[in-house]
Amino acid sequence: MKILVVGSGGREHALVWKIAQSPKAKKIFCAPGNAGTAQLAENIPIKADDVNSLKKFAQDNGIDLTVVGPEVPLVAGLVDVFEAVGLKAFGPSKAAAMIEGSKVWSKQFMIKNDIPTAKAGIFDDLASASEYIKEIGAPIVVKADGLAAGKGVIVCQTEAEALAAIELIMRKQEFGQAGDRVVIEECLKGEEASIIALTDGKSVVPLASSQDHKRAYDNDEGPNTGGMGAYSPAPIVTDRLMDEIDVNVLRPFVNGMAQAGLTYKGVIYAGIMVTKDGPKVLEFNCRFGDPETQPIMMRMKSDIVPVLEAVVAGKLDHRMVEWDERAAVCVVVAAGGYPGKYDKGMEITGLDKLDQQPGVFVFHAGTKLSASGQVATAGGRVLGVTALGDGIKFAIENAYRAVEFIRFKGQHFRKDIGKKALRRLGR
Repeated sequence: MKILVVGSGGREHALVWKIAQSPKAKKIFCAPGNAGTAQLAENIPIKADDVNSLKKFAQDNGIDLTVVGPEVPLVAGLVDVFEAVGLKAFGPSKAAAMIEGSKVWSKQFMIKNDIPTAKAGIFDDLASASEYIKEIGAPIVVKADGLAAGKGVIVCQTEAEALAAIELIMRKQEFGQAGDRVVIEECLKGEEASIIALTDGKSVVPLASSQDHKRAYDNDEGPNTGGMGAYSPAPIVTDRLMDEIDVNVLRPFVNGMAQAGLTYKGVIYAGIMVTKDGPKVLEFNCRFGDPETQPIMMRMKSDIVPVLEAVVAGKLDHRMVEWDERAAVCVVVAAGGYPGKYDKGMEITGLDKLDQQPGVFVFHAGTKLSASGQVATAGGRVLGVTALGDGIKFAIENAYRAVEFIRFKGQHFRKDIGKKALRRLGR
């Protein structure tokens, strides 16, 4: 098979890495890819949101399956465009991808289908949003309606912070048209977990549980980011809790999509807050999480290609996915200044020292090859150093031991990835 992976981040490198292990994958392309995917696939200089150019490339090169990593091309309708010309693509349709493309649409969908979530108000003018905040008080969460690269959700501890957030989103248009409407919701208390499942529109197959670390700094401080690290499994997701999520979240999701006339195929990503009243959905995404995909792919024992094909064909089988019992931890090494302004083009050293480390793999995110052939930084989240271990404690130790080999100017990373899991396990 010829397989095209769309995207350029750590998630896409992890997918390419896993796909490359399949005997079915004869040739892999990645558009646009990064310095890491270039080692396993042929990078194609087409941007992930250039849907028509991607379609032409797939047609001209006889691509058998396209796997879409980021949300932007899905929300733009890549799957619809590909299917219209007989190309197979993994991911939901444009209409179904609105579950991530619009937080307003998503909130209304959850309410309609009795999916547990935070109470919220929806506003398209600043004055009404301000009045609601003053009425409800803080802490409170302000969300831009549209796509904002994972940064459009602002958790506000005070009323003043909330008013500043809607000013930033709605008047200053920090996230462009994504801020034309906002969702303002109660701040749920508890511990977060990422539930990522596959569906062919009928069957639902949950993947291994994981937990993301969104804040930039240790102890969950600082601004939100695209994700500074993740681990799998998440001890908070017990078998009993997973059963509850399956019954109250995942199956109502698929049934709700069907009732709306939408056959949802691809990834269901449910950001779950485990509260004293049970699991509640913070958000839905229509694609694999990043960086959660990195530890999840490390733990997946099954060949991923037949699974992806089964989703597209509507023939997903619960027996298709097996897991490594070991834990996996991903530590994101970011550029100085991220998630704010940061420099690019910093040479990265130490990667060669990790090539032969058992149970360790470095997934590239914001990287490129310089003119001299050296790996250099090209984004905010630069690398995802991911390691397996016999239990979360050893996986953490292995990951941080590997991080010590990485060097580039201004780098920073959180030093507490996985500590929540250790506390929950009483270690």
